[in-house]
Amino acid sequence: MDLILSKTSPAVESTLVVLVDADGGLSAPARQLDDKAGGIVRRALKAQGPDGPKSGSVLHLLAPGGLELDHLLLAVLGKKEAGAPKRLEIEELGAVIAQKLGALKVAEASLALPEASFAATAAPALLEALAAGAALRSYHFGKYQRPEKKDQRPRLEKLTFVLPSDAGWEPSAAEAALTAARHVADGVVRTKDLVSEPSNVKYPETVALACLELKAFGVEVDVLDEKKQAELKMGALLAVSQGSARPSRVVVMRWNGAGADEAPLAFIGKGVTFDTGGISIKPAAGMEEMKWDMAGAGTVIGLMQLLASRKAKVNVVGVIGLAENMPSGTATRPGDVVTAMSGTTIEVINTDAEGRLVLSDVLWYTNETFKPRFMVDLATLTGAVVVALGKERAGLFANDDKLAAQLLAAGDATGEKLWRLPLGSDYDKHIKSDIADIKNVGRSREAGSTAGAVFLQRFVGETPWAHLDIAGTAWSNRDLPLSPKGATAFGVRLLDRLVAENFE
Repeated sequence: MDLILSKTSPAVESTLVVLVDADGGLSAPARQLDDKAGGIVRRALKAQGPDGPKSGSVLHLLAPGGLELDHLLLAVLGKKEAGAPKRLEIEELGAVIAQKLGALKVAEASLALPEASFAATAAPALLEALAAGAALRSYHFGKYQRPEKKDQRPRLEKLTFVLPSDAGWEPSAAEAALTAARHVADGVVRTKDLVSEPSNVKYPETVALACLELKAFGVEVDVLDEKKQAELKMGALLAVSQGSARPSRVVVMRWNGAGADEAPLAFIGKGVTFDTGGISIKPAAGMEEMKWDMAGAGTVIGLMQLLASRKAKVNVVGVIGLAENMPSGTATRPGDVVTAMSGTTIEVINTDAEGRLVLSDVLWYTNETFKPRFMVDLATLTGAVVVALGKERAGLFANDDKLAAQLLAAGDATGEKLWRLPLGSDYDKHIKSDIADIKNVGRSREAGSTAGAVFLQRFVGETPWAHLDIAGTAWSNRDLPLSPKGATAFGVRLLDRLVAENFE
């Protein structure tokens, strides 16, 4: 969707959005329309009952009398007595606006921005949040639908934000805010597009090629093929890919936005482009969903684009391990012992616990090569985390309380919420092997997500580290406030907020 800034309303305008508040207060554009149409806006708000309109809702007036409009939408901000609305609340209002316009099959619409004092929020921040919310909610992956299916897509193609003449709105600041919203939306779309692709199109080599596109944003990209992985002795990652005809890849993406001597922040993603479970094969029902087992890697790619596009003043490295987990005559078997890059020997009890094998080598490589200030990994790692937390929050494991607190705060601010789960020496016993250093699963039906986390912790040393188990949040079978059903790009906005508020 195109996000446009204009100083004047379109010459011919059929759909207009104006802001009101839950107390019945009208923005200047809403008052002007109300005066012109004989009080129609105030009557519409009064008709919502004694409690007034619901905060965050959008009221639709069809062909309102006295106005040359097909559609007038009243977008309701919170009560003024509650103070400035949170950014997330404004983003979600923008999303509801886009959803309503899409349902009306409106291709283009304008939103008349209020006077600077109306929302008790800085004018550029209000614009950025509304625009980001609208763009995020308008996403649709229709690449493989034929033209006659277009009616099933959201039809909103362009949203024009009309600047008021109010002195509190500075055009250059408004344009910068809209650009920031575009950067967020584009980074999220990059992730969603990759995660949504079918696995006959998306496999390690093609995802690596997609990463090379980030060079256009100033990101340095290096791809490690299987020969290089073997030289580095990445035996755990190679054990996952050895059953597939598709060779594995490790992709290193670097954004250098700060001084050359500053240690980078590191984000690591699991990129299993399709997960059959290997020899420990999954049930057939629902296996098609395993195309998104690379969502952690997809998030890192979208995050790197977002940080580079907004010229983040920080050094960042994103590293993803890409593999396809397939059963074949060359596949790793249950009972095999493999040796990770660190020298740790791993007994493979279940080949469907493959993500931690991929990440073990990638975490070790990242830590040894880049000496980062911290590492955060994202992975659709365990079904156990879905049992524990449902699909409302991702699991957070961390060896550093400060980093954990920063991640929790960023999650709450963006709506990509986390819940901290335990680590500790008691859980180390769960992955003790009788014939190797460790095994790749814990005790049956006991703390499965923690078993995965303590496995990964073996490969991070003393570096501050957090693991986000996004198995329940990377994909949604229902619409969310800022995302239609499908790939969610969980973590892109969360980690961007983490960087912006704590490390720039």
